[in-house]
Amino acid sequence: MKCLLRNLCAHGFLFLAHLIFAHAMLDPIDFLALQSIRKSLNDMPGSHYFASWDFTSDPCNFAGVYCDGNKVIALNLGDPRAGAPGLTGRLDPAIGKLSALAELTIVPGRVMGSLPHTFSQLKYLRFLAISRNFISGEIPAGLGQLRALQTLDLSFNQLSGSIPFSIGTLPALYNVILCHNRLSGSIPPFVSQSLSRLDLKHNDLSGSLSQHGLPSSLQYLSLSWNRLSGTVDRVLSRLNRLNYIDLSMNQFTGCIPVNLFSFPISNLQLQRNQFYGPVQPVDQVKMETVDLSFNRLSGEISPMLSTVQNLYLNNNRFTGEVPRSFVERLLSASIQILYLQHNYLTGMEINPRVEIPVSSSLCLQYNCMVLPVQTPCPLKAGKQKTRPTAQCVQWKG
Repeated sequence: MKCLLRNLCAHGFLFLAHLIFAHAMLDPIDFLALQSIRKSLNDMPGSHYFASWDFTSDPCNFAGVYCDGNKVIALNLGDPRAGAPGLTGRLDPAIGKLSALAELTIVPGRVMGSLPHTFSQLKYLRFLAISRNFISGEIPAGLGQLRALQTLDLSFNQLSGSIPFSIGTLPALYNVILCHNRLSGSIPPFVSQSLSRLDLKHNDLSGSLSQHGLPSSLQYLSLSWNRLSGTVDRVLSRLNRLNYIDLSMNQFTGCIPVNLFSFPISNLQLQRNQFYGPVQPVDQVKMETVDLSFNRLSGEISPMLSTVQNLYLNNNRFTGEVPRSFVERLLSASIQILYLQHNYLTGMEINPRVEIPVSSSLCLQYNCMVLPVQTPCPLKAGKQKTRPTAQCVQWKG
């Protein structure tokens, strides 16, 4: 009997020693924080992410947990493999106790509830990405205290309220991705001179863009599907590093700045706004896609636009003849899409018997001309081939 007790005591001591040894390397505060995080989250059916989270072993060996010394520095919650089921549950405020955390990500899943206000305590956090979940509530203004933050990705959630002004004051921001939420109010000015990507599309943002609210370092700007208004010429003229811009589906007005066409942009999306005035680029436009459709643009179509591969100028107020350079590039298959329907154009010098390349798409209907060639148009162009004469005379007058 004494031998049995001695053995049990010895094994108990060994087990206790094992526990102490396993956790000796990790700060006790971090250890307790990980336990709280684990209790508030679960694997979705088919996910086995938490299988390795056995707190009798070293937490620094858990899936998604990365340590430096005795502190957790990165936490990647969920199976990162494409298509893997994510997590369910809520974010525990104990995350804020991981005082050395530099990176926090959560894979797409069904994590709900609001962002803990304790995030503001993560003063070393550089990378925060919690996208494609069901996070709701407002973005905590305390995130503006994370002066080291470089990437903020809270896209595809159910966040509401305004973007805190404090977010714009963060000096090291490089990526801000808040698209596909329910955010409202105006866009705060951003001071970071390293901000490269700003993606706020598919929200309910309103107001105008402040003249110096977007830094010249921006390369990617997407503000589509909001209710933004006002002019953009002074704002955009400074952003000469842009390679992608989408301001579509808003209520922007005023002229499109001429120098925008000389920027290194591959894709220019300004459709469905209220831009007006002529479009007269100074040099040949080297962009792959330009969409200026559904605006109030007027004047003659510039031959400088004939070098664009996919050009949408439909549903505007353009007049005059289509420049000869468009015909040449269309027939050589250099232009893939040329949509000029629903304008007030008076002609296009093209041989009616010519064959337009199969890879090219031309639509001219509902202008002030007899169609020189019959080409298939998108269904949305309607069935009317020519604009009523009365409208053409009125517009000419």
